[in-house]
Amino acid sequence: MGRLFGTDGIRGVANVDLRPALASQLGRAVAAQLLGGDGVLVVGQDTRRSGDMFVAAITAGATCMGADVHAVGVVPTPALAYLTGVMPFRAGIMVSASHNPAEDNGLKVLDADGLKLDDAVEEDLEALLVRADELPLVPPGRIGRSVDATALLGRYVEHRSSLASSIDGGGLRILLDTANGSASAVAKEIIEATGATVEVIHDDPDGDNINDGCGATHPEALAAVVAQRGADVGFAFDGDADRCVAIDATGDVVDGDRLIGVLAVERLARGALPGGALVVSVLSNGGLAQAVEAAGGRVVRTPVGDKYILEGMQVSGAALGGEKSGHVIAMEHSTSGDGLVTALEVLRVMTTRRQALRELASVIPLLPQQQRAVRVRHKDQWEGDEPLRRAIAEAESRLGSAGRVLVRPSGTEPVLRVMVEGQDAAEVESLADALATLAEQRLH
Repeated sequence: MGRLFGTDGIRGVANVDLRPALASQLGRAVAAQLLGGDGVLVVGQDTRRSGDMFVAAITAGATCMGADVHAVGVVPTPALAYLTGVMPFRAGIMVSASHNPAEDNGLKVLDADGLKLDDAVEEDLEALLVRADELPLVPPGRIGRSVDATALLGRYVEHRSSLASSIDGGGLRILLDTANGSASAVAKEIIEATGATVEVIHDDPDGDNINDGCGATHPEALAAVVAQRGADVGFAFDGDADRCVAIDATGDVVDGDRLIGVLAVERLARGALPGGALVVSVLSNGGLAQAVEAAGGRVVRTPVGDKYILEGMQVSGAALGGEKSGHVIAMEHSTSGDGLVTALEVLRVMTTRRQALRELASVIPLLPQQQRAVRVRHKDQWEGDEPLRRAIAEAESRLGSAGRVLVRPSGTEPVLRVMVEGQDAAEVESLADALATLAEQRLH
């Protein structure tokens, strides 16, 4: 059996390679390892059709071990992380595949502080999971209970709304795209607490339309509406609301790298970035690094995955970090990526600087960068393929010191990811296409 946990939990196609039996085994393993058999587990989900099924399976697994399960229903992943950290829960499980299509789902485990598990703890949990059926069951009188805890979402909304109320958004017209996902239930109320006029699109989840041509992975949908309706700014979230991508008033997309840059440069200007450190992943654009360094800061790079961003922040003492995808962690507000907090922080800079997003983002010029996701059977074997390695080396030589090539297997999908960055857009696109084609041929 291959490793079950990827960079963001366990993922797969619901009822195909991610089945209720595995969710039940995870419930048992979490109850045994993280709860000691008699603690309380909190479980949340996004809007996917399969969510109820997996929550039921997790509940069965945990309660048969003597644990109580508090089900909070449809919530953003950062809301579950917040609740796990502030309530007396010993662990949390979020049922979500984030930005993936509706047919996928995933299982993310959080510790008592609302943080993703350390790799070593995750490995121990996986070892226990695969033999969960051997764990002894509790007698009938000690079976755990399932508790309806949907009212707890109000605590998260209240906390984030208090952040929003400190921002003077009066006069702003804001458009939100909630991706027919978890943000549909909370985004409008929270952003309206700034005093802005807020409109929402793609906020009618039916179990099958999450991330479907909308949200952070398809920002062009919101961009068209922002331009058409003359809004001041737009924010697109992904299915579980931990990502945010923005749209400026002209309808141009402002991705995670530029949003992070806007926040970092503003904080550097007022001396609010400890040690001048910004933590980003290896995928973040070189132009972001150049802009931050020009403003007097320094960039720390980590592997891809918001858990590694957080670890990098904890080690370096940084207060801000994030990824190109729109995962941003503002440590004074949250220890996890939260798309709504990201939107609020951008609004804070816009209103205090009295500048439009387009003007703020213009100081973060990005280098041409192309990414390809190549579906292959042997994504983990790319380093052993000599023709592919030779082609990568040749591409790096052509790009010179100002460019780079990054090849890595996805931690959440059966694909090999290829990223090429350099100064010439046409060359970058050509090299990315060539490497992707070769990878598909060699690793099929």
